[in-house]
Amino acid sequence: MKRPLLVVLLFGPLLSWAQTITISATVVDRETSEPLSYASVGLRGAALGTISNIRGEFDFHLPAEFRHDVVVISMLGYKNFEAPVWSLLGGHQVLRLEKSPIVLQEVVVTDTLRAPEILNIALARIEDNYPMKPFMLDGFYRDIKKVGGTHISLLEAAVKIYDESYEEPRNKYKLRESVRLIEVRQSLGYESRFTHYFDQTNLLEDLLLHNNVRYRLFDDGEPVFSQMEREANSYFNDRETYVISYHGDYFMKIYVDTETFAILHFEFEQGFEEGYLQKRKDLYSKFAGIKKSITFREFQGKMYPSFIAIHKKINWHDLRTHDLKFATELNQQLLINKVDPNPSERIRTTEKMRNYGLQFQDQPYNKAFWDNYNVIKESPLDQEVLRDLEKHAPLNEQFEH
Repeated sequence: MKRPLLVVLLFGPLLSWAQTITISATVVDRETSEPLSYASVGLRGAALGTISNIRGEFDFHLPAEFRHDVVVISMLGYKNFEAPVWSLLGGHQVLRLEKSPIVLQEVVVTDTLRAPEILNIALARIEDNYPMKPFMLDGFYRDIKKVGGTHISLLEAAVKIYDESYEEPRNKYKLRESVRLIEVRQSLGYESRFTHYFDQTNLLEDLLLHNNVRYRLFDDGEPVFSQMEREANSYFNDRETYVISYHGDYFMKIYVDTETFAILHFEFEQGFEEGYLQKRKDLYSKFAGIKKSITFREFQGKMYPSFIAIHKKINWHDLRTHDLKFATELNQQLLINKVDPNPSERIRTTEKMRNYGLQFQDQPYNKAFWDNYNVIKESPLDQEVLRDLEKHAPLNEQFEH
């Protein structure tokens, strides 16, 4: 029985796996040999890919028909690494990425564009840079719940996401995408009493609503704009980028293409807030922090989301004494592995995923389906999560429960 891994990247159920080839490699910095975590690995012009783990390692499984295609590895602040698939086969490779030249601050200040102006232009050009007609995404979603420093549950799902366009929504807090659930699996931790201290809504839909570009979730008023800073230009996926940031009530950093003004990468972090969120028995909760990142990738001239990650932390206190009893943490990831810019179908109302928790979607565990998926290699972090989750039984047995 195959040992289940925590992070899975979908390669599309229609691909044939009868004949596959594998690239095994570690991505490192050319000068320091330090591993490059979460580098994007894919094929030029194709919607197949994976990412490196925390130690820079990856196994990229792909159909043999792609052996003459070109592998592209990209990392923020580095030049792209490109090589034919066939040249990387046979044994474990060490792939060294070269840092991109950084535009010095002295050069940056001679540019007349200030940080607020760059963001204003980027927002004004969303409808030029992002899809304005229907499209379909294939994706892999997972969430891991943690209580008091221990991982208690894991849920993974294969989904299709349909969107009409990146037109600005009238209501920024109402989901515009339609989601179809393909497969789902979960650990026994969802039967723990502690899961009641997490939202029971559809967490995937909540994550989609965190797409700041899709839903125009930017504070464009004072004092945010007046305090935005312009940092030295960088590079992402061989494209020079403006880098703008805000350090105030929250932290925000945005990477913007210098030619098209497309937002390529977005980071956000906010800490403690006053006031409580909800009550559970003799406890009340307080928001302790959120951290998220969103990465976009170009396909056929338009930018599509490729990876969204969110980490939330909420503290639970005693109603009477106000003492901290425990902290809950929710880690969510959505990886997009396939883009269909001209879908022949849409997700009908009867096919939409229910808007309550994924763990209640009534999907049986389909082991054969999950066994056909490419995975990110295990890392020490993954092993720590597995150790916590497998205290009761191996994950494969939990999934079949």
